[in-house]
Amino acid sequence: MNLLILGRGKTGSVVAEVARQRRHHVRVLSAAENSNASALTPDALATFDAAIDFTTPAAAVANAEACIRARKNLVVGTTGWSDQLPRLREMVLSAKTGFLYGSNFSIGVNLFFEIVATAGAALKYDYQGQIFERHHAQKKDAPSGTAITLQKIVRESGGQEKEVEIVSFREGDVVGMHEITFDSLNDRIYLCHDAKSRRGFAEGAVRAAEWLAGKTGFYEFRNVWRDL
Repeated sequence: MNLLILGRGKTGSVVAEVARQRRHHVRVLSAAENSNASALTPDALATFDAAIDFTTPAAAVANAEACIRARKNLVVGTTGWSDQLPRLREMVLSAKTGFLYGSNFSIGVNLFFEIVATAGAALKYDYQGQIFERHHAQKKDAPSGTAITLQKIVRESGGQEKEVEIVSFREGDVVGMHEITFDSLNDRIYLCHDAKSRRGFAEGAVRAAEWLAGKTGFYEFRNVWRDL
C-alpha cells in the first residue's frame, strides 16, 4: 500500500517505521508541511491508498475533513476531538469512504478494555471506581482518550450513572499508563495497563489501515480489532 503518515511526532515516526517494515510505501507529512490540512488536496492524495493520523486534536479534524472530501480512507489515532464524531460520521457515510478511529490502537489496551468491562459490574455491588492515567509532559489532551473510553466502559457495564473520576498526570516521557480501581469497605480491585513503547500503538494503526483497504464505513478500533 501507499500510506501517508500525518504527523512526525513520537508515535507518527514509529508508525512510519512499522509501515516500512511491513513493506508499505510511506510518505510522512509534518505539521509544518501541512498547516490547516493545506497539503491534503484531492490531487495530492490521489496516489495514496490511505492516510494515518497521529497529530493534534485540531489538526486531526482538519485532516479528516480533507481526506473525506477527497474520498481517501483514513485511520485516526489522535485523541481529543470526540465532540466532532457525529459530524464526521455523517460526512464519511455521505462520501462513501472508509474511516477508522480509536482512542488506543494497542492490542493489549483493547484486551484491557474487555477486562474492565467485566470488572465494571463491581459498581452494582457498592464499589467505587476511579481511573488514573499518566502520559508524557507534551501530550496535548487530558484526560486521555483511553481514559475516557475506560470511563464509558465502566459506566455501561456498571449499569449506573455513578461518577467515575479520572485523575490525569503529565510527567517526563511516560508512554502511557492507565490504572483503574474498584474500592469497597471489604476489599479493592486494582487493574493496570502500562505501555512500554509506542510500537504497540503503531502496529495496531498500520494493521488497521490494511484492514480498512477496500472498505467503506465508519469504524471504531475496539469493535474491529479482532478481525485484524
